[in-house]
Amino acid sequence: MLPALPDGDERELESSEEGGGAGEERRPERHGCTYHGLYGYRRSSQPGAAAGDGSAGGTVAHTPSTEDFSLSLLDTNLPAEAETELRSFIAKRLTKGALFEGMGNVASVGLSIPEGKVGCYYCSFQQESLLEMATLESDINAPEYVVCFLGGSEKGLELFRLELDKYIQNLKINLDLEQKNLEACVSPYLRSWFEDAICPIQRVVQLFQDKLASLLHAALSYTPVEVKNADERTEKDISRFLAAASLQGLVQEGTMTSLCIAMTEEQHKSMVIDCSGPQPQLHNAGSNRFCEDWMQAFVNGAEGGNPFLFRQILENFKLKAIQDINNLKRFIRQAEMNHYALFKCYLFLKNCGSGDILLKIVKVEHAEMPEARNVVTVLEEFMRETSVA
Repeated sequence: MLPALPDGDERELESSEEGGGAGEERRPERHGCTYHGLYGYRRSSQPGAAAGDGSAGGTVAHTPSTEDFSLSLLDTNLPAEAETELRSFIAKRLTKGALFEGMGNVASVGLSIPEGKVGCYYCSFQQESLLEMATLESDINAPEYVVCFLGGSEKGLELFRLELDKYIQNLKINLDLEQKNLEACVSPYLRSWFEDAICPIQRVVQLFQDKLASLLHAALSYTPVEVKNADERTEKDISRFLAAASLQGLVQEGTMTSLCIAMTEEQHKSMVIDCSGPQPQLHNAGSNRFCEDWMQAFVNGAEGGNPFLFRQILENFKLKAIQDINNLKRFIRQAEMNHYALFKCYLFLKNCGSGDILLKIVKVEHAEMPEARNVVTVLEEFMRETSVA
């Protein structure tokens, strides 16, 4: 079953149903400068030690035993005073046991920087190769690290928490954190966090402009997309945009897989994006009124150049699609016993702007339900007759 929208989300979407309102709900957020910090984290258990009085000095009780830990700065672009404040913030989080390996958290932190209060993503991790070695040799403790990315607001960074988790995963697997490689490899990677993890959606919006509707349509309908003649960053940006705009994680995995197969078999052709010119050229592209309305919201938001706003619009776009799917499924259940409800289904599909996609999604979901499948078959015939007429 698809998740129903909470009341708050429904209210938010009501003002943005036609797409244009989605970019008007939030003020443009100034993200200013961006910062990072990388720390080495070491701890040593002291069984039987007293829990201490909680004063500064690195003593923290995670368990009935006490653990001493230290944070050593490895790399940052923060001013010295701000870095000390960040280190104090991370130490308090460690004291509370608020860091989990490979899973980042987001908070708001006040530092001595021009921006004052900023969003802070922080995550602890262990390097993959050293972790494997420590597993093989139980007397070796794999070094632990804490990384922080700072910029924008807490709410803005929260929208990108999963992307930042993946960014840390790549650091964990592919980069050597030995001191000799810090300046050559690790520091540039950390400095690029905002461009690489936060800005892809913004760059795609600016690249595609009024052709973005076809990209949104491909993401919603699970249409295969082939990118040609693009540089590596542009190809990755398009892939990330399609993943972020799809309903993956919001529909059942089996539904998504079946829909991908159905769309591939039905169309036989991928949507081709040719990036050989200054503007991408699209072949075998589809679109509908729903995607065109939301495309306009993105284009309107492009004037402010705010990557956090683009992500919020994208999330509202997906929430509205889920809301429409749930409404259609409710109408179909009613139509199994009520012919007037069948007509309501038809009117909804005709007026929602994305009837072509919604009908395919519910068709896959109801494939094993005879009564609902019959309703979907009738609706398909109605839609075909209307399109011919």
